[in-house]
Amino acid sequence: QVQLVESGGGLVQPGGSLTLSCTASGFDFASYAMRWYRLPPGKARELVAYISSAGDKTDFVDSVKVRFAISRDNAKNTVTLQIDSPKPENTATYCCHSLQSRQSYWGEGALVFVSS
Repeated sequence: QVQLVESGGGLVQPGGSLTLSCTASGFDFASYAMRWYRLPPGKARELVAYISSAGDKTDFVDSVKVRFAISRDNAKNTVTLQIDSPKPENTATYCCHSLQSRQSYWGEGALVFVSS
């Protein structure tokens, strides 16, 4: 079955950096675009970043452009979200997501806590 497992979350200081990874299994990873969403405490879930199946197209929510980067390794079935210079308002649970034939698949998420 489809599985998405995030790793790399934790405490990070403002201005630092953090790398989140999502390892996928149970489907043809290279055939599907991937997305990272985040769920801030007390707020609605938000799409943060998108990467096409081949990795040649990316997109970000305006608030994270420049500071966030998304990449993927189709040989390793992984998608990565690099967070640079995080701000306290970036504190959230970050989840990777795959949409396959109108079926959404989610990882359990990785908590990122930005604090000094």
